[in-house]
Amino acid sequence: MPFTEVADRVWVHRAASYDVNLTVVGGERGCVVVDTLATGAEARAVIAEIEALAAGLVVAVVNTHDHFDHVLGNAAFLERYAGAPVYATEEAAAHTDPTAPPADRTFASASVVDLGDRQLELVHLGRGHTGGDLVVRVPDADVLLAGDLVEESAPPSYGEDALPLEWPQTLDLALGLTTPETVVVPGHGAVVDRRFVEAQCDDIRAVAETIRDLAARGVPQAEALGAADWPFPVEALHHAIRRGYAQLPRAHRQLPLA
Repeated sequence: MPFTEVADRVWVHRAASYDVNLTVVGGERGCVVVDTLATGAEARAVIAEIEALAAGLVVAVVNTHDHFDHVLGNAAFLERYAGAPVYATEEAAAHTDPTAPPADRTFASASVVDLGDRQLELVHLGRGHTGGDLVVRVPDADVLLAGDLVEESAPPSYGEDALPLEWPQTLDLALGLTTPETVVVPGHGAVVDRRFVEAQCDDIRAVAETIRDLAARGVPQAEALGAADWPFPVEALHHAIRRGYAQLPRAHRQLPLA
C-alpha cells in the first residue's frame, strides 16, 4: 500500500507481507523511519516511496522490537543512508536477528531523536509483546507508534518471548501517553485510537488475570486453555499460557493440597 499521512508529516506504509507497518516521521532535519519490514527487498522498494515524500534524508532508524518483520530491512536503509543511527532498547538490540544490523544507539528507558522543529520520544514502558518493546511518541502531532504492543488486524501476538502477565501494565503506561484524540499506529493493521487500545488492554488484562486465577485454583498448565473463556481465539494463546505460568512464582503453580 502507498504511504498515508495520518498526522502532520507522519506517514504510514502498511506492507502486504505480515500486514506490518513502517512509519516515517518528517522534520526540518530530515526524517526518521520506524521499523524496516521483513526483507531487504521490501525495504529497498519502500525507500523509493519514502524519497518521493520529499521529507528529506533518513537521519535515523528506530526498531520498536527485535522481531524479524520489523528489523530485516535495517541493512537496506544503512546501505542507502550510511551512518544513520539505529535506535532500539538494549534488550531488543541484544536479541535482533543476526542477519540484520542491530541498533547502535541503545537505551534502557528513554531516548530522544531531535529533528529540529520536533522531537521524537522513544520510551521503554515495560515488557509485553517482547522484553524490549519501545513506543515512539510524536508530541506535537499527538501520535503514538505502539509497535506490537498493539495489533489491529489480528489478536495480539503472544510468541515464545512474550510476557503476558506484564503486558497489561505496560499498555496502561502507554495509554498514559495518549489523549482522546491521539492517533495510535499499531505494529500491524490499520491506525487506531485510544478507545481501541483501551479495549485491547482490557482483553490482555483478562488473559493475565485468567492465567493467575487458573494457576491459583490448581488448574494444570496443560488444561488451562479448555478451562476458561478467553477473549482471543485459543490457537493464539498457547504461548501465552506457557509463558504466563512460567512467570508465576513457583508456589502458585502447584496443585493445592487436599
